Amino acid sequence: MWTFLFPALLLAGVQCSLTYKGVDWSSLLIEEAAGYSYKNGTTQPLETILKSSGVNTVRQRLWVNPTGGNYDLDYNIKLAKRANATGLNVYLDMHFSDTWADPGHQTTPSGWPTNINDLSRELYNYTLLVSNTFAAASITPTIISIGNEITAGLLWPLGSTKSYANIARLLHSASAGIKASSLSPQPKIMIHIDNGWNWDTQKYFYTTVLSQGTLNASDFDIMGVSYYPFYNSQATLANLKTSLTNMAATWGKELVIAETDWPVSCPSPSYAFPSDASAIPKSVTGQTTWVKDVASVVEGVKGGSGLFYWEPAWIQNAGLGSSCPDNLMVEQSGAVRASLGVFNEI
Repeated sequence: MWTFLFPALLLAGVQCSLTYKGVDWSSLLIEEAAGYSYKNGTTQPLETILKSSGVNTVRQRLWVNPTGGNYDLDYNIKLAKRANATGLNVYLDMHFSDTWADPGHQTTPSGWPTNINDLSRELYNYTLLVSNTFAAASITPTIISIGNEITAGLLWPLGSTKSYANIARLLHSASAGIKASSLSPQPKIMIHIDNGWNWDTQKYFYTTVLSQGTLNASDFDIMGVSYYPFYNSQATLANLKTSLTNMAATWGKELVIAETDWPVSCPSPSYAFPSDASAIPKSVTGQTTWVKDVASVVEGVKGGSGLFYWEPAWIQNAGLGSSCPDNLMVEQSGAVRASLGVFNEI
């Protein structure tokens, strides 16, 4: 049995302007099955600790038919029930794949159709089924993302950027399935792409996909972006502010940082960190500073409404996919990290 300590957390009294203050906790059931537990003075369910830390929404990824069942629909219902029982809202991140979907991987689920008409129908039926399954479990997600980091498209090869017409059609179908469901109130629908700091990326994707005439502006409510400091030196806070400001002025949607991280150690980064984050230490204190700084950018933009830290308690994957060995808000050794309490301050 492994026990991981959280800090004595900062409690109420701070006025917050972000609507969504969240973390991704997708791997919790896997961690618990491996014998890990979490502690804030005493051993407590992670959802209890998150709630007292100022988190109000948890993000969880959904895979269609994964090997072993991890992250499938049943897994997500179990996780979401625990969130709702503790008063946490749920942001459901649909990957539209049997495994990871991201800018480099958007593999169509096994057995799904291989022509665009049938694939669009399958996607509609799938989002309808998922939504109605949540409704039947008396869980209404606050946000549903139709795809994960779909800068390069979704449901490859038909939904690749070789055909933005197909991308637009698929996104419209995904949205329509959610809207036709029995979920009430209707969740806010998000489109999520990466490199939120890069206005050119955001502008090209949305201008191109919306110009197809199939995806309507009313099909989605939120533009979500990933924003990481360790993949490109141009990912400055200043560039993030410019990008989000331009997005708000151009499309008038809600804006959410769907994923961000900061390391507590990064001795050999693969890329230089952004210049305006160079004074932020790679430490627990640095994590707090980073989240506050990113939140400040989001709060300062019209429509800026939320921030999600990606998997701060995924103990078995402390690097979280980066070249930095530890981006968690818990100590693998069991020592206290104060950074989780930042959600009471943003």
